[in-house]
Amino acid sequence: MFSSLFTSPQTHCCRLAWLLGLLLAAAGVHAQIPNTPAALHLRIVGGLAGLNQYTRNEEPFWSRELVRLSGGKYSAEIVPFDRAGVPGGDMLRLLQLGVMPFGTTLISALAQQSPQYAGIDLAGLNPNMTALKKNVAAFRPFLEKELRQRHNVEMLALYVYPAQVIFCNRPFSGLADLAGRHVRVSSSTQADFIAALGAIPVATGFAQIIANMRSGNTDCAITGTMSGHTLGLHQVTSHVHSMPITWGLAVFGANKTAWDALPPDLKALLRRELPKLETAIWVESERESSEGLACNTGSSPCKDAVRGELLQVPATAKDERLRQQVFDAVVLPRWLARCGTACTDIWRQTIGAHLTTAVPQKP
Repeated sequence: MFSSLFTSPQTHCCRLAWLLGLLLAAAGVHAQIPNTPAALHLRIVGGLAGLNQYTRNEEPFWSRELVRLSGGKYSAEIVPFDRAGVPGGDMLRLLQLGVMPFGTTLISALAQQSPQYAGIDLAGLNPNMTALKKNVAAFRPFLEKELRQRHNVEMLALYVYPAQVIFCNRPFSGLADLAGRHVRVSSSTQADFIAALGAIPVATGFAQIIANMRSGNTDCAITGTMSGHTLGLHQVTSHVHSMPITWGLAVFGANKTAWDALPPDLKALLRRELPKLETAIWVESERESSEGLACNTGSSPCKDAVRGELLQVPATAKDERLRQQVFDAVVLPRWLARCGTACTDIWRQTIGAHLTTAVPQKP
């Protein structure tokens, strides 16, 4: 089972040691608490390596702020999930089993096994941050309850990455021009959206985007505005569209048994401080959505010394009509079809309660 968690022979030993530490932490949490609470050391699996959500927010909080906030009573170490050798689709199961006491997983990865979770960030649903916040607020109570009752996972925070937009290596003037192109996607709902435009969705991991662009396997890629710049997409593409297709949400949660076993003062501290961390990540994500476009196009708001020269394709009224049409006629019905009958009720009781989009009678 665990051999699949390791992706590189060079890092096999250190990852094995780290995972064994997680196993010991999961198994020994009860023993640690009554005997040596001052020495309680948490092991955290965080978000994507190298991105600002992790480097500026998650990593400093766990490696430094927790010690300061607890007066040295509690500490933690954190590793990005994509460097821990944990496939995204396995994280929820590992949390449920307690192998990973605390972990972060992308909503798109959760939806691979449980498509109902994709409803919070369906492709084309959230064309701006205002819409995203409104829809997340409507869906969040269901998500928290479902994770707790169905998976024994306590959701402690919900993070967001900058807007996921379309980069292409040759000119286009709007969404309709993508027909016939191979476009990198990271979720089934992105694939539905791209296919509805007449393009060919190609599912690849974040780390493989540049290689696929250079090899000609993809013509375009959907990814974050700032993460795309950090990855170097401005070096292999020429145009970037400004409309968010999705946003990239991530759940930070704990195995509920491990969470319940923590000292009450530590739980109170985390309940107080993790919402602040979440807010900081959301604020930075909104800022980086626009700053990422600036860095890719080389405009003045970019603070990065390395700037691209991409041409920004603005979202037109035609694009907005096409987005709404594709969402109503393709993305929502296909998600409901994959999700099953229960998701029609989930949709109507959460996000659908405040949208004008009619729920298809026969998805």
